[in-house]
Amino acid sequence: MVIANLISYILVLTGAINWGLFGIFGFNLVSAIFQGPRAIGAIIVYSLIALAALWLIISPILTNGALKLMGGRTVRREEA
Repeated sequence: MVIANLISYILVLTGAINWGLFGIFGFNLVSAIFQGPRAIGAIIVYSLIALAALWLIISPILTNGALKLMGGRTVRREEA
């Protein structure tokens, strides 16, 4: 689940950067990479970003409010 959260964060940040570039400069980075906003590659990227955003909404609900970004280690204390 940690891997899915990290990938989702990266995809959502990519989408946010794309929206920022589009809002400020009128430049759509994803469209520029795939030569058009309706190219199959752009549609796949936009869909993955949308799924990643949904995952970041649903994931804390599934884990009782915890969104893990790093793997936790269990430390056992030795009893004396």
